[in-house]
Amino acid sequence: MPDLTPRQIVAELDRDIVGQDDAKRAVAIALRNRWRRKQLPEELRAQVMPKNILLIGPTGVGKTEIARRLAKLVGAPFVKVEATKYTEVGYYGRDVESLVRDLVEASIALVKAGERDRVAESARDRAEARLLDLLLPASPPSAHRDEAGPDEAAQRRQRSREKMKARLEAGELEDRQVEITLPGKAVAPVSILGAGNMEQMEMDLQGMFEKIMPKPAQARTMTVAEARPILVAQESEALLDPEKIHRSAVGLAEESGIIFLDEIDKIAGGEDGGGRGPDVSRQGVQRDLLPIVEGTTVATKYGPVKTDHVLFVAAGAFHRAKPSDLMPELQGRFPIRVELKDLTRDDFARILREPRASLIVQYRALLATEGLEVEFTDDAIDAIADLAYQVNRSTQNIGARRLHTILERVVEEISFEATDRPEKRVAIDAAYVRARLDAVANDEDLSRFIL
Repeated sequence: MPDLTPRQIVAELDRDIVGQDDAKRAVAIALRNRWRRKQLPEELRAQVMPKNILLIGPTGVGKTEIARRLAKLVGAPFVKVEATKYTEVGYYGRDVESLVRDLVEASIALVKAGERDRVAESARDRAEARLLDLLLPASPPSAHRDEAGPDEAAQRRQRSREKMKARLEAGELEDRQVEITLPGKAVAPVSILGAGNMEQMEMDLQGMFEKIMPKPAQARTMTVAEARPILVAQESEALLDPEKIHRSAVGLAEESGIIFLDEIDKIAGGEDGGGRGPDVSRQGVQRDLLPIVEGTTVATKYGPVKTDHVLFVAAGAFHRAKPSDLMPELQGRFPIRVELKDLTRDDFARILREPRASLIVQYRALLATEGLEVEFTDDAIDAIADLAYQVNRSTQNIGARRLHTILERVVEEISFEATDRPEKRVAIDAAYVRARLDAVANDEDLSRFIL
């Protein structure tokens, strides 16, 4: 985990997320406390529990994005799940323990990527050696029986190999055909149909059949350029130690994992509190979540995983329910509560201007692939922000997601005609934005369905 101070963490988050300073400070402190805990003596370290966070705010204000960016910033395994996916034990649906298994899978992907980077150079060298073997097959022993001797033959072959290696490194053999062997993948003859609690059983059965059933290899002919990445991937896998990866991944998930529980307000409260729809048992889901959040040991196919020091970030709009509608025990496990603010007109304008990969930057890059240079004037950005703010106030408030809908409508005609437009530079100003959107925005019925 990088040694970042809370101020540095907030500064990094500010590069991609506009506003919500209270939430950024809360997650920055929670992250720094992890580093502080690791500096403590062993006997005290085990007693320091993470301070889980409850983010309260309407949709589209940045709750998920803050947690996701935070995990990416520190290279921590991250899982985002909706609390409504889970059901009480005994009902058809996902078991809450599966979120810990998902976290371990995310951790394994992180560790494996790091290990692949570590062995990348060795894997490339081994792949090049295999390519040389394919390009220069070994001579049969009888070929040199009547010649000067095995030593001279070996020297001659080594010289040929060196010449072939030089040509390979120079890129002269990229179009040469070689035949490589691809290992087949065993397919289990049965499949457990269904979701939820049967997922782990199906994965275990698949793994068992892959081990006991033969994997028929397939020979394929391709160019050197096509074969190289396949051989590098095979050599990388051969250099990895699965047991070491699994141990490291379990430890990383236990010490640095972040689980983001979205829509937690939908499982809060009684009949009037948690929304509508099929209600298996919201209280039951809370009871099942409680031991996971408090700290328990979950069995996975990579070994037992303790959740004592996993950081849980829960989020919800809490329109119909209140945080106090959650079970008292569950409330107590989320001591840090942060209310995220509604986005203002200025926030929308900043969202379009400031982030490194803002929507404006994305649209300009997409249309640049057609050779079209698109420029958004300042008054156009202000007009888009003003319209997003107005529509959110007059219809359903969906936060920054409104910008996606509005911008797509603004550039729709330009995007459709981009390939055929004779002029390759387009300036979008406030007048253009209003011409594209005013008729829809001023008609309340239309704006409900279109914007």
